[in-house]
Amino acid sequence: MQEKSPVMGAAAANIFHLRVIFFSLVLLSLATSAAGVAPDTLSNGSNITDGNTLVSADGSFTLGFFSPGLPSRRYLGIWFSESTDAVWVANRDSPLNDTTGVLVINGTGGLLLVDGSGQAAWSSNTTGPSSSAAAQLLESGNLVVRDQSTGAVLWQSFDHPSNTLIAGMRLGKNPQTGAEWSLTSWRAPDDPATGDCRRVMDTKGLPDCVSWRGTAKKYRTGPWNGLWFSGVPEMASYSSMFANQVVVKPDEIAYVFNATAGAPFSRLVLSEVGVLQRLVWDPSSKVWNTFVQAPRDVCDDYAKCGAFGLCNVNTASTLFCSCMAGFSPVSPSQWSMRETSGGCRRNAPLECGNGSTTDGFMAVRGVKLPDTDNATVDMGATLEECRARCFANCSCVAYAAADIRGGAGGSGCVMWTADIVDVRYVDKGQDLYLRLAKSELVSSKRKTVIKILLPVTACLLLLMMNIFLAWLCKCIGKRRKKIIQKKGLLGYVDASNKLGDENLDLPFVSFGDIAAATNNFSDDNMLGQGGFGKVYKGMLDDDKQVAIKRLSKGSGQGVEEFRNEVVLIAKLQHRNLVRLLGCCIHGDEKLLIYEYLPNKSLDAFIFDPASKYVLDWPTRFKIIKGVARGLLYLHQDSRLTIIHRDLKSSNILLDVDMSPKISDFGMARIFGGNQQEANTNRVVGTYGYMSPEYAMDGAFSVKSDTYSFGVILLEIVSGLKISLPQLTDFPNLLAYVSTMECSISIQFKLILLILHGLDYTFTLVQAWSLWKDDKAMDLVDESIVENGSPTEVLLCIHIGLLCVQDNPSNRPLMSSVVFMLENETTALSAPIQPLYFAHRTSEAKQTGENTSSSINDMSLTVLEGR
Repeated sequence: MQEKSPVMGAAAANIFHLRVIFFSLVLLSLATSAAGVAPDTLSNGSNITDGNTLVSADGSFTLGFFSPGLPSRRYLGIWFSESTDAVWVANRDSPLNDTTGVLVINGTGGLLLVDGSGQAAWSSNTTGPSSSAAAQLLESGNLVVRDQSTGAVLWQSFDHPSNTLIAGMRLGKNPQTGAEWSLTSWRAPDDPATGDCRRVMDTKGLPDCVSWRGTAKKYRTGPWNGLWFSGVPEMASYSSMFANQVVVKPDEIAYVFNATAGAPFSRLVLSEVGVLQRLVWDPSSKVWNTFVQAPRDVCDDYAKCGAFGLCNVNTASTLFCSCMAGFSPVSPSQWSMRETSGGCRRNAPLECGNGSTTDGFMAVRGVKLPDTDNATVDMGATLEECRARCFANCSCVAYAAADIRGGAGGSGCVMWTADIVDVRYVDKGQDLYLRLAKSELVSSKRKTVIKILLPVTACLLLLMMNIFLAWLCKCIGKRRKKIIQKKGLLGYVDASNKLGDENLDLPFVSFGDIAAATNNFSDDNMLGQGGFGKVYKGMLDDDKQVAIKRLSKGSGQGVEEFRNEVVLIAKLQHRNLVRLLGCCIHGDEKLLIYEYLPNKSLDAFIFDPASKYVLDWPTRFKIIKGVARGLLYLHQDSRLTIIHRDLKSSNILLDVDMSPKISDFGMARIFGGNQQEANTNRVVGTYGYMSPEYAMDGAFSVKSDTYSFGVILLEIVSGLKISLPQLTDFPNLLAYVSTMECSISIQFKLILLILHGLDYTFTLVQAWSLWKDDKAMDLVDESIVENGSPTEVLLCIHIGLLCVQDNPSNRPLMSSVVFMLENETTALSAPIQPLYFAHRTSEAKQTGENTSSSINDMSLTVLEGR
């Protein structure tokens, strides 16, 4: 894109002709509209005036005039139709002063923007006559001018980015012509004029995206290594939403990203201060969410630690910089004052090929590779050949693999012959092989050996002197400790417990080991917090990652949860139940140690607009089956019948393979013998997942868990959080609540709980109505519509509605649910409308049930909308 200042024209005749063209085109606009031109196309002889627009075929993008700041400044641009955020601006440095602007196609097939006086404010600068040119706004957001007779592209907006990169646009260069596709920031959030910051593709060495502010290089991604830019390895985790690619051809070296099917709109925006943000559109809340941004931290500042410096943002010191092995600060006094840009220098000079003092290489592990502006690249060499070439060149100071796609250390060769700068540690970073003098290699090895041998020798001597006493004390202490801890544990376990906890075989872990594993219960290690305490991530001595629940001191509910989880989870082993690995009792402290599940809980995916695309339909169907099998084990296949009582999406954890595991057994209850149902005066759980008979009468059974499973199943299919019933569904609700045998304050709380549900996403009644009207597919989450099996999806909706029926006797057992999920051709009965509270009183009168509700000890968790 080339922007032009208003053309004053050397000759008065030229100005006169421009004005004649302008006013003629305005008169022709009505005729053009009557001719039926496509709403996304501007043909030769037609025009677009202020107030009129072009809209892409499916409506995603709009071209027209807008004012981001002062209303008197008008710009021609392209924006997202839903958000009105501009992605491209034509006359960014030449705003129009009024609404008289007109966009036309001139005789050379180029776009021309003129103001009310006929002066040109901007032109696409297309040369060559073309009387059949037409401009079309594509669904990709690209404005393309084509010669209609030949189909040739004369000009396109994608070749002239502003401050925004969208899917399909390029960031790079044409090595043959020198043409560049780069981003330039706005001057201010409300001023599209060219700002100080640029984002370009550096092609001097390996392709590398670089941000500049003025003449200063501010940030670089690190060179492209075939999979990602070496300083941004997290790009690999975006593959479910964005396909990142670097194209290397004779006429093009460029970065481009494309959105995967079903992914939301995304854009890369260079801010006025040089921060590059990836924004993702949330259609439900109508806002742009920041997905990731760069620079991320202090170590992303270009050349933060100078030559041969190494930046580590995870260090405990406030001085993030250190020198590479074999190097020391050029100015120690400056480094002591946190001024590290002066970098480092060698402790010993290189002895290139000098007899026995031959240099060698030391690996610097897991880093962003240095700036490759002055590096030599050979993509055809192997890593061993790269080492040999660097070794043979006395000026070579380091080498690394240029492409890591093949594994085995990578392939291709990049060698540095000058100072290396801008190196930092990153997760999944690459190996950089640094050249050192032999004396430094020996010294480094000697220091490493000394560091290892001294403590090992001291420990060895100490162990030899005390080995017998230590062994004896350990045996006696271990036995005594186990007896004391087990007695303490059994003190929390009811003597009448039916699982035989006297034979409980569970590892006991010391409080000191747990404190060390969690960095003394640091907030940085905290995974989450609930009503019974906090959960921390920890690393035990055997390098096993675990999740540690620390129950709140003095919590009566915490003691009960501790008893339940130790007795139940330790005895019940199933692939779809979370595993309890150990426990600890230390004074008032009660701690439980679980297996660590990296993907956290189900609700973190299905209710998150950005993360829900990770769970495609096959994965969701696998989760549904896994939860059903876990419940079947609790209800039928374990030694006794276990009722979970608090089954919800946040209590379904996902392992590394996205397999579900039911967790949080603090509310669980055990049925023995022929017991089928029980009642409680203490109703606990999460409202919305509770079955009607439990929420209102305190009655629970295996069918209560079936109800909760049905709610979760419908949430997984819809991607929406369950809501409470609406008052319009139950006109007699207020009258019914007023007849309940409880205090007025409790009645008032119940009504407030139901009113709270009016802000939620969907109710079971709405889901049932869609199913009844053969519109069940309208309930399905848009992120799985394309990859979902309609047969499986409809089967799950049908089963979910069977599970949430108001009468427990109408709900299937989990054995039947598992059978129905595994046998898609099984004929299913029609579900009854889930009325929830509406017919509780009449049903009780017909069946003779006791309708008195003792809810004075009610404890409910209210759902929070997302």
